[in-house]
Order: sequence, then structure tokens, then C-alpha cells
Amino acid sequence: MKTYKFNGILQNNGWVEDACITVDDQGIIKKISTESPADVEYVNGFAVPGFQNAHSHAFQYAMAGIAERHENPEAADDFWTWREAMYQLALTMSPEDIEHVASMLYAEMVRHGYTHVAEFHYLHHDKNGKPYANLAEHGEKLIAAAKKAGIKITLVPMFYQKGGFGVEPQPRQRRFISPTLDSYFKLLEASENATKLYNGAAIAFGIHSLRAVQPDDIVAAIKNGPKDIPFHIHISEQLKEIEDAKVYLKSRPVEWLLNNTGVNENFHLVHATHLIPSEVNGIAKAGAHVVLCPSTEGNLGDGIFPLKDFQKQGGSWSIGTDSHVGLNPLEELRILDYGQRLITHQRNTFIDNTEPDSGAFGIKHALVAGRKAMGSQNEQYFQKGEHFDAVVYDASVPLLASSSISNLLSTIVYSGDATMVLGTLVNGKWIVKSNKHIHADEIKDNFVSCIRSLNIR
Repeated sequence: MKTYKFNGILQNNGWVEDACITVDDQGIIKKISTESPADVEYVNGFAVPGFQNAHSHAFQYAMAGIAERHENPEAADDFWTWREAMYQLALTMSPEDIEHVASMLYAEMVRHGYTHVAEFHYLHHDKNGKPYANLAEHGEKLIAAAKKAGIKITLVPMFYQKGGFGVEPQPRQRRFISPTLDSYFKLLEASENATKLYNGAAIAFGIHSLRAVQPDDIVAAIKNGPKDIPFHIHISEQLKEIEDAKVYLKSRPVEWLLNNTGVNENFHLVHATHLIPSEVNGIAKAGAHVVLCPSTEGNLGDGIFPLKDFQKQGGSWSIGTDSHVGLNPLEELRILDYGQRLITHQRNTFIDNTEPDSGAFGIKHALVAGRKAMGSQNEQYFQKGEHFDAVVYDASVPLLASSSISNLLSTIVYSGDATMVLGTLVNGKWIVKSNKHIHADEIKDNFVSCIRSLNIR
């Protein structure tokens, strides 16, 4: 047994000050108390439940920041041109490269306070587009990377079949393609088996996007796929995507999904940027969740989700870092809130009738819906019988040291950066301490060597 004492731990109803958490050898919380045992590790910090990164394309971390040169200022440069650079990267990477890049990414996620990631995985095959003998070759590498980095992972292998609405896949998409629903379900089964290699791994499933799979196969995949795990899909990210859907499907993307599939609380709709009021209402009424990736959505010029309208209807949302130009959950929350402030010209966009504190509101949504994106229905922050996963903010930081407890959470959310993180615990053990990952040197050396050999930066 191990007991930690913190200046405060965050519970659903607020802070518990001078609190102790006792865990067993597996990191399961056995006791939460304000009484200190004789043998206790005092931590001068405030413990917040670890964040969930609900949308990740790990391989894209290799190109973070290198698609920002715009040689011709008059030429179009948008999501679709960025996608071409991403395709070129996807064609270069070996399974070992993917593991090294993902290990570095996941270690950085933990350093910033994420303790669980949903890996929206569609880079499935070899460089020639042929399935590996082990269909889950890349999935296993991602799981191995998560294990090395000490982060929990929900592997979400994607069904990717077409090159666009009614269009055959392009050669540069060849590593993504499962040509039939049967081939996708075999990949899903192999991926689920791969999760058994790591007790911190779980499985979910999904469709890359409406443009990437034939409509009848979308319906069949959802109808015949698993019912007890999360379902993820990109949707309505780009205006061109919506216009193409209106031509091919005779309907807007979210509208089509609501009318043709049993959208429910298992659905996690990534981006859903460009919605009309009936779609906002339909998602909220169905109990589905939206996964928002503000740093990537800003970087790609996607647009701003109508969050305030969604929240008024009880909508549920989580955060992800997608292409990983940003990795700080606090930054994702800030960008999300500030986008709403900019389009509404109001400052009270991140609250509701039950929670007047913007910081508490943002964290509540990110945690509750984020856990559901991973496959957990637990809404309690720290609870006996659950694993102790936490990000700890340094109580000696001047803004925190001088804040009242009532202002603490919004001070963290709106003023915090990675230097405020004292450390991150997963399963009751320090994975990051004093802002350094326990395997930092090895992971960094492998990553740098990998990137230099790829010669992409």
C-alpha cells in the first residue's frame, strides 16, 4: 500500500483540501481521507484527474510544425493541401518508426497531464498497401508505445475504404484501405486481440468518415458492429466535405448519419464543425458526444463548432489533439472557450446552470465525455475501487500559491502551462515527476534517430 498526501484533490463537488489517497500495488484507490497515516508521501500540489485525449493520429506527430511554410501567398493552402503532405508522411513510415514516434508523442501527452488516449488509427498496411501477416501489426506497435510511455490507450482501428464520396482510393491512400466490411471486421478482431498485450489497452471501433466508406457499408458496419464499445467517426470537418455529401448523399453529413444510423450515446463525432441547428439538436437529443480538437482545428482552418448552442441543449463534448500541433489539455480548453467568446462577444460561454466556474465546467466536460470516448462510464473523479490516475499541479507556483481555493481551478485552466505540472501518476505511480518522464532519455533518443533517418524535418 502507498499513501500520497496533497494540498488538495479535485472531486466532482469541488476541492478536498489536505487530502490523502491510499492505493494498493495495482494502483487501485483503497481510501480517500483527510487523516494522514504515519507513512505518507507528501506532495506539494493539487491533484486533478488525468485527462483523456479523445482523438489522436499518432504518426502525424512526426510532421508537427513542418507544414507551415507557404511559399506562394496567393496559392490556396487549406486542409486539402495539408492532407497531401500527410499522405506523403504516411507512405514513409515502418512499423518501428510508428512505435518510436508514438512513444515520444505519448510520453509528451503524459507530461502534459493526459493519462489515456483514443488512437484513431487508420495507417494499417505495409508501404505497398498489402496487409501484414499480423493484421494488427501497426496496432500492436501503438500499444507497445503506450505501454512504454505509461499511458492507457483505447485503440480505434478505422474502416477506410474509398478515396472520397463514390471515388476509388488513390495510390497514396493505399496503406489505409480495407476494401470490404468483412476485411475491416477481421482487422478489428485482430486489433482487439492486440489489446490483450497490455493491461492498459482497450478497443473501440469506427469509420474514418462518410466520404471514406460506401453508404451501405456504413449502415452495415454500425448495425453489425459491437454495441458495447465506443464508435468514433470524423464528420462535417470541412465545407467541401459538406457540399460533396449534399451531391452524393443528397444530405448533409450529420443529417445523413442521424437519419440512417442509430446514433446514440456510444457515438463520438469528431469535429462536427459546420452544423445547422437541426443537426446540433439531433446530436444532443441522441445523447451522442462531440470530440473537439481546437489546436488542430485552428491550425487547419477548419472552423468553430457551435458549442454554446450545443451546451444549451445538454450536449456532451470531449477534447483531443488530433495532429498534435498542441499537446496541452489546458490549451485545448482555452482555445475552445476563446473561440466561443470571439463569435458570441460574451465571456460567460463556458458555464451552465449547475456550474458557474469556467475552469470547473471545462474540466468536467473533458473528463466525463473523455472517459466515455475511451469506453468508461465512470463519472466520479477519484473513487475507491478505481485506478489512481492524476495530473498534479505545483502548489508553489506563484499564481497557485496565492490563490484562494475557489479560484484555483480557473487559475490552472486559464493560466497554466506544462511548467505548472509537478508530475503525472498512472495507476498510482509517478510516470512524470519534476516535469521529466521516467523513460525520457531512451524515448527521445529513439525518436530523434527515427526522424533523422526518415529525413522529413
